[in-house]
Amino acid sequence: MNSHFSALTCRDTLRLIFEKLPIPDLARSSCVCRLWNSVASDQEIVTRAFKAPWNLKHIIGKPASGNFWRDNSLGKFAISHRIVRGDSIASLAVKYSVQVMDIKRLNNTMSEHGIYSRERLLIPISNPEMLLQATCYVEVDTCAKREVAVLYLEGGPELQKTTSNGSSSTSSCSSTDLQSKKRVIESLRRSMQVDDATAHYYLTIADGDPRAAISQFSQDLRWETHQGFA
Repeated sequence: MNSHFSALTCRDTLRLIFEKLPIPDLARSSCVCRLWNSVASDQEIVTRAFKAPWNLKHIIGKPASGNFWRDNSLGKFAISHRIVRGDSIASLAVKYSVQVMDIKRLNNTMSEHGIYSRERLLIPISNPEMLLQATCYVEVDTCAKREVAVLYLEGGPELQKTTSNGSSSTSSCSSTDLQSKKRVIESLRRSMQVDDATAHYYLTIADGDPRAAISQFSQDLRWETHQGFA
């Protein structure tokens, strides 16, 4: 019994055992004692266990949170789709054979119009075979507010994240959102024939929905005309 106990306190022996464990068992093993936690948290062991069920070729990147590795279900993976003119959540759902609500939930948005302030959308993976021998990148998507293993179908993150001025854009949405909002306000200003401040006001009360902003402006304009203010 003592010899068995000694074996379970040997790093090399533990490593041989832990290398064969799936993610849930590794997580439980890390709670046994400090030594087991140290071995079970080894980056090489954790990465191998994370890739194993899906036969991934590579997983690249360091998670912002160590808890990332504790879940390697299919929901932890997503396809990165670069938004182009004409895209809609419904059309992307058809293209990738997923549910509209699943795309909205993954991207933390309930608005169809909200996608146009982003460079990309995360798409749930419906077919696990897409992950076979694939390379995924650990990324925090600040628009979706979640950390996922991202699969790029169009050449990798460097190609998809290069902006028009040649600089590399990460998943941060701040500058993109600002530029997109300015374009929307400029479009509203021309459509409603008002100043920037008025266009910004109606866009704000419409929760960023340009159509709703124009509709509200039209209602107010009709009311003012009816009351004799215009």
